[in-house]
Amino acid sequence: MSLLLETTPEMIKSERIYSQMGLSDQEFAKVEEILGRLPNYTETGLFSVMWSEHCSYKNSKPVLKKFPVTGEKVLQGPGEGAGIVDIGDNQAVVFKIESHNHPSAIEPYQGAATGVGGIIRDVFSMGARPIALLNSLRFGELTNSRVKYLFKEVVAGIAGYGNCIGIPTVGGEIQFDPSYEGNPLVNAMCVGLINHEDIKKGQAHGAGNTVMYVGAKTGRDGIHGATFASEELSEASEEKRPAVQVGDPFMEKLLLEACLELIQSDALVGIQDMGAAGLASSSAEMASKAGSGIEMNLDFIPQRETGMTAYEMMLSESQERMLIVVKQGREQEIVDLFSKYGLEAVSVGKVTDDKNLTLYHDGELVAKVPADALAEEAPVYYKPSREPLYFQEFQQMENKSYRLHDYNATLKQLLSQPTISSKEWVYDQYDYMVQTNTVVVPGSDAAVIRIRDTNKALAMTTDCNSRYLYLDPETGGKIAVAEAARNIVCSGGEPLAITDCLNFGNPEKPEIFWQIEKAADGMSEACRVLSTPVIGGNVSLYNETNGVAVYPTPVVGMVGLIEDINHVTTQTFKNAGDLIYVVGETNIEFAGSELQKMIEGRIFGKAPSLDLEVEKTRQAQVLAAIKNGLIASAHDVAEGGLAVAIAESLFGTEDFGAEVKVTGDEAAALFSETQSRFLVSVNPEHRGAFEEMAVDATLIGKVTNSRVLTVVNEKNDQLVHADVSELYEAWKGAIPCLLK
Repeated sequence: MSLLLETTPEMIKSERIYSQMGLSDQEFAKVEEILGRLPNYTETGLFSVMWSEHCSYKNSKPVLKKFPVTGEKVLQGPGEGAGIVDIGDNQAVVFKIESHNHPSAIEPYQGAATGVGGIIRDVFSMGARPIALLNSLRFGELTNSRVKYLFKEVVAGIAGYGNCIGIPTVGGEIQFDPSYEGNPLVNAMCVGLINHEDIKKGQAHGAGNTVMYVGAKTGRDGIHGATFASEELSEASEEKRPAVQVGDPFMEKLLLEACLELIQSDALVGIQDMGAAGLASSSAEMASKAGSGIEMNLDFIPQRETGMTAYEMMLSESQERMLIVVKQGREQEIVDLFSKYGLEAVSVGKVTDDKNLTLYHDGELVAKVPADALAEEAPVYYKPSREPLYFQEFQQMENKSYRLHDYNATLKQLLSQPTISSKEWVYDQYDYMVQTNTVVVPGSDAAVIRIRDTNKALAMTTDCNSRYLYLDPETGGKIAVAEAARNIVCSGGEPLAITDCLNFGNPEKPEIFWQIEKAADGMSEACRVLSTPVIGGNVSLYNETNGVAVYPTPVVGMVGLIEDINHVTTQTFKNAGDLIYVVGETNIEFAGSELQKMIEGRIFGKAPSLDLEVEKTRQAQVLAAIKNGLIASAHDVAEGGLAVAIAESLFGTEDFGAEVKVTGDEAAALFSETQSRFLVSVNPEHRGAFEEMAVDATLIGKVTNSRVLTVVNEKNDQLVHADVSELYEAWKGAIPCLLK
């Protein structure tokens, strides 16, 4: 490491050492201009991580400005550790989703585990107690041995961390597609509860107040992790293995409890997680947000390894650490509080009024940089955008149907597609009942967690069908938000707000940037119409391997409020004799569908259309009927279409079957993926009241006690006649079978 000390500012410039750290020539020139001199090695490192896409959103800020971020219930929008929404009775829900894609591609177990650890810290740094975890995962096809390895290890990493820390993993989604073969996506979401008066922010106010470092010691793991996450994966990425951090969930559990006790102390001024870019980002951002400065002596930083340089300490992304600001003179109280949990709390500096981040090490000044230059004033780029040729081709295509010879076989085959099939192999590894508040377990449209000592509950989901986004990013963006809201409604909840994780390829390619812009347009419009503002999230770009990008995948994490626990609704049919309805009509729309992928081996054409006003109306009809006690079960019609939705509503029931009659084009009636549709079952006694309330509902059949699914057409010709247990076996066994 002595080499770093011998690297002079002149060498950094003449040998373009800054470019190895991720700074462009123009950016380095800007740093020189800001400082009025050449930066030293440590300062160059600070700018390189803080100006990376992962920390600064320099390529995505113009797009993020499109999102609606306010609403009457929003207490905290984007800009802090997590967003916060009021849920009444002086309580609020805190939630955020983030990516850990690049680390998971290199070191899947630790990449996924530390992704979970980081998102939990984002939530408890706001003062909230985490109550649930969700995830959204994308992998290549399970016929590939490396994909199987990544899949198994990522799931194990999520389970290992969440189970050890004692927070239930209650929901999520998984999609398998060749576009993710080299670059899996691992997005983790955390939901917490807080009382209004306990809300804390990551801001360093009050010159003279003490900056303290709490939690685990700093090591050399994760150095330049933020830069690593801001470049494409390639053959050389294996060499970046040291950039992946190692998590300790037992340490995090202690840190969580200590921080939640700390929140109650009036000595606390501000608190922030050391996430991407570690000490560099937490100190610079806390100072910048407060309009102040921070001075630190790095000799006091608790270190796990000997001889660490200032550069290494500032850029390390070691896990389970927080930076806090406390009132001057109250430090010993904090030391005593953390020592109860066996944790270190060390005074490392103070808040200043000079707006600089000033660092000393070994008795020398090693960095003096304006905090705003690192954080708020990072460069912003308006990238060129170009509509891809493939999109123009797809828009010209007609919506065609399929001639299918054996509907039974087609349904069975669809149910065994890994994206549709049972994810029980995955969620069986998660402890989803810990804390004993889980009302609806993984496997239904949304997970539901009861709020203790109230009659309320929270519904939560993650959603995104990236195939639709590839075909048409604007329409696909609308669908991602709408489907999340449908899942919340099917569970008896009122959608509140979203957090998003925008996973895309390289923004420097105009066609990719066009996808990002258009997806944001669609999502923004859906959020406005459905009254679900964006309260925070994460951008993950450069998801490419050897030049091939993943499908555009802006994952939507949504939370809804269930006002009365009696409104909780699940997707399974409840009684023989209940009437089965579809809310919404079906069109011939197979582009991007599971059927198209299964038959053609690729996707093409016009994405399913979506009318947001129609969507809003139908969601309101279904939610009103649920709240009035008229609906026994509700399920969103999504991947695989109506036939798959009916089969899924029969799985997990005792001994029910269904008799259904469909009209129009047979393949479309069964397998089209037309949007804005719900499958509901209703007790015959409620028929009149339900039909009056849900005017878009069509009666298609009834639940039987015969354990057989029968579907006929208008002429009463039998299309499907299948034993439910056979369908169930095809659905349940698909993933375990592929993993063998």
